[in-house]
Amino acid sequence: MAITILPPVAEDLGPYQADSDESIGMDSDSDSDVEMTGSTRPHKRPRLHSKNIGTGIITPGEVVTDDPQWMRGHGTYTNPLSTSIIATVAGTVHKTNKLLSVHPIRARYTPEIGDLVVGRIVEVQSRRWKVDVAAPLLAQLPLSAINLPGGILRRRTSADELQIRTFFSEGDLVVAEVQSVHQDGSASLHTRSLKYGKLRNGVFLAVTGTGGSGTPNSSVKGGVGSGSSGAGAALGATTGTGGVVRSRRQVWTVSTANGGGDVNVILGVNGYIWISKHADGAAVASSTTENVSIIRMEEMVSSSIYSSQNDDIPPQTRREIARLAQCIQVLVQSGVPVDEHSVTSAYEASLQVDLEVGDDEDDEDEWRQEGREYLEGTKAQRVLELAMQDK
Repeated sequence: MAITILPPVAEDLGPYQADSDESIGMDSDSDSDVEMTGSTRPHKRPRLHSKNIGTGIITPGEVVTDDPQWMRGHGTYTNPLSTSIIATVAGTVHKTNKLLSVHPIRARYTPEIGDLVVGRIVEVQSRRWKVDVAAPLLAQLPLSAINLPGGILRRRTSADELQIRTFFSEGDLVVAEVQSVHQDGSASLHTRSLKYGKLRNGVFLAVTGTGGSGTPNSSVKGGVGSGSSGAGAALGATTGTGGVVRSRRQVWTVSTANGGGDVNVILGVNGYIWISKHADGAAVASSTTENVSIIRMEEMVSSSIYSSQNDDIPPQTRREIARLAQCIQVLVQSGVPVDEHSVTSAYEASLQVDLEVGDDEDDEDEWRQEGREYLEGTKAQRVLELAMQDK
């Protein structure tokens, strides 16, 4: 069978052809001594333009761009038989110089060193706990990375291993800090500071958690704190495009209205949130942790930090805890990033909406005012409008 050799065809660069011809002409004048027969100088490399790059939501298998000048990043792959960059996840395209990456709409939390996370104990082993922190792999909490009752600083022995369930057991909620990240992506946690430890006297809320970007998740996740009494109640959130903002203050106290007192809010970067009653003893210990010597630490750390019994919480405080949880749900469902400012603004807006609703309703219909803390429908839209006015 005969083989036909086709002549080379010049690549059509479109708007860049004129620039290339001019550069060739200028170079040929300056290098007139060089004989250019049978070959041409390489064309000037065209500048990168985004007109051929897909915009909006990219679906898996969709070609992001055919331009060979771009390099592929996370969420993409290259066909070996072509120069096309194809998306592997559904998300939006992000450009960093020549690098193209697709940030997924739905993703799991990626641990980073120093992140404050809220997790649930799912497995107890001989020297460590396995913690669910909404990451692809379970995190590890070693026995050597917690505070012993009484503030004892010593090596963990076999006696401590036998009593490992007295500290944390399956189903307990903990707040911890990411100490290290292994090669496989799993995280190692620690609770050595008095600001961390077992969570109780509050409500667990699961929202998106990719450190500021959205992660929609239609499943409802809810849970309760350890113990049989108190304000523990299962609350779930259907997440939207918002998320917990990274590099912001994650723990603060809200002075609630309607006699609710102070309420603590813990925003885990992984998207797990804890809203609880403010405990004076824990607040004093956490505020003075940095200035406490090792000798005085044993006076502040007691076995109560591993207690599974909730305190008595008045109905007013429970009501305000539920209001804060619903304010966070309104923000997440509307795609607003969750941080201290947005949560506080939404809470203040909900109080203002209550005053507006109270003016419209009759005082005789008390049964209609019992559910005023329920923020859905038009009330949620009004809360969001008032909260966004402060930004």
